[in-house]
Amino acid sequence: MSYPANYRYTKEHEWIEANGNEATVGITEHAQSLLGDIVFVDLPKTGTELTQKASFGSVESVKAVSDVYAPVSGTVTAANEELANAPEKINEDANNTWLIKLTLKDASELDGLLDAAAYEAFVAEETH
Repeated sequence: MSYPANYRYTKEHEWIEANGNEATVGITEHAQSLLGDIVFVDLPKTGTELTQKASFGSVESVKAVSDVYAPVSGTVTAANEELANAPEKINEDANNTWLIKLTLKDASELDGLLDAAAYEAFVAEETH
């Protein structure tokens, strides 16, 4: 599995790509591989205020329902409506299938997240 170097990661297996005060959030390939075939995604409405580490929705697979957690605090500016009818897009390409877009409340929260190398090491440790 590969983890894009320009993303930051959480230990709950979310990725975030920040561009100034705007960010895009998804789940990692590792999370997707643990879940298996994703059949349903529950996402927040535009305008929802998120708090770092709080659940903002869920991803349901044939195996389980898993909460998805906000890597940072912010306001949801978009939810990927396409996933309502095609949740399998996450299975096909988790690294490039976003769940939500948000405006960051505090960009310094990004500093506490893992970079790609640290996330890869975390996953390797977790799976052994």
